[in-house]
Amino acid sequence: MVTIDRDKLNRLQERESQRFVTEHPRSAELYRRAQNSLLGGVPMNWMKKWAGAFPVFVTKAKGAHFQCVDGHDYVDLCLGDTGAMTGHSPDVVADAVARRVREGITLMLPTEDSLYVGEDLKKRFGLAHWQFTLTATDANRFSIRIAREITQRSKILVFHYCYHGTVDESFAALHDGIVAPRRGNIGPPVNPAETTRVVEFNDLNALEDALKHHDVACILAEPAMTNVGIILPDKDYWKHARELAYRYGTIFIADETHTICAGPGGCTAEWKLDPDMLVFGKAIGSGIPGATYGCSEEVAQRISARIHLEDCDVGGIGGTLAGNALSLVAMRATLENILTPENFAKMVPLAVRFNDGVSAEIKRRGLPWNVQRLGCRAEYTFCEKPPRNGGESAAAADFELERFLHLYALNRGVLLTPFHNMALMCPETTAMDIDQHTKIFAEAAAELA
Repeated sequence: MVTIDRDKLNRLQERESQRFVTEHPRSAELYRRAQNSLLGGVPMNWMKKWAGAFPVFVTKAKGAHFQCVDGHDYVDLCLGDTGAMTGHSPDVVADAVARRVREGITLMLPTEDSLYVGEDLKKRFGLAHWQFTLTATDANRFSIRIAREITQRSKILVFHYCYHGTVDESFAALHDGIVAPRRGNIGPPVNPAETTRVVEFNDLNALEDALKHHDVACILAEPAMTNVGIILPDKDYWKHARELAYRYGTIFIADETHTICAGPGGCTAEWKLDPDMLVFGKAIGSGIPGATYGCSEEVAQRISARIHLEDCDVGGIGGTLAGNALSLVAMRATLENILTPENFAKMVPLAVRFNDGVSAEIKRRGLPWNVQRLGCRAEYTFCEKPPRNGGESAAAADFELERFLHLYALNRGVLLTPFHNMALMCPETTAMDIDQHTKIFAEAAAELA
């Protein structure tokens, strides 16, 4: 296997960095101007993590492409880290949103669109009842509160190196087997050991040991881990994990915000998971802020019995703009027209094409890397065998190498997700787009090897 020459990597990175700055003078100018009004020069702090010296400023986006202020066109394989998995500004959603904007955006009253969305979600995921939020983070937080209320238990359980938005309890990790704040956790309100148990994914013994304390209200989990590389469950893992949750009276919450890439009903439908609760955000509104959480009939009855009408607006679940008319019309248009079996039938083969192209180049160059796929999402990691859990995947991370490959691709017109090596397909992605990335990846691999 090839070992990466770090001196050579640094030289290549310097070359690519200079090229980026030279080719993006207008973005550089806007970034300098932004220092005067935006914290860190960006609208959101994680926008500083793009591989170049500054983020590319975008003028417009459509389908699987976007253009920047310096006139460059890009194939977008990031797609808003799933928020634009439907493609940028699909016409059917744009038209529905434009009509709704003229007819009332937020009312604190339901529209008929909410019925359509609830009925559609019930068919897709098999859960009986649904509510709406603005973000998947809120949907996760509200689901956790419901689980704590109906179980009267204090802790939740998450997997090592999970990601569930900005949920306080989920920013916990294992340090020498002890639960502690995850690296980079900003201002944790309490030590997460007080609120959270953490185990490695795919370890049923560790899961049962954590549940045996009878203090875990819920397991909050992606059916396949996605934010530390794609980590697939072992065969029958969820079958046995589900049985453990039943046995110990713990609510199972499936966070399908990223794993909706598996199909129209996410992994829940593809793998017949039968969760007690389910969260789905980001792509549900084609980029218009919105998310949802659903629950089984049993959970619905248990929580309804504990909510009094007089207190239903101050119980820690809600939000003035949650379930607004604009979000709901975007969700309806998206579910009805875009996140359909027909579109997934186009998107998944493109992810297979990406997977096969990258895998072939890895083998050709003798690189100790691997590539994994989940539905219309694919990702490569810097280890020979696919990791089985978050600890293994994190141990294989290589920040310098990752940034080089991202910048190399960006300088040649392809955008990857900044946080890891993820590529996502939308209905407008083409085989030509995928082949462009494969060609660029092959060139980068040849220079490194």
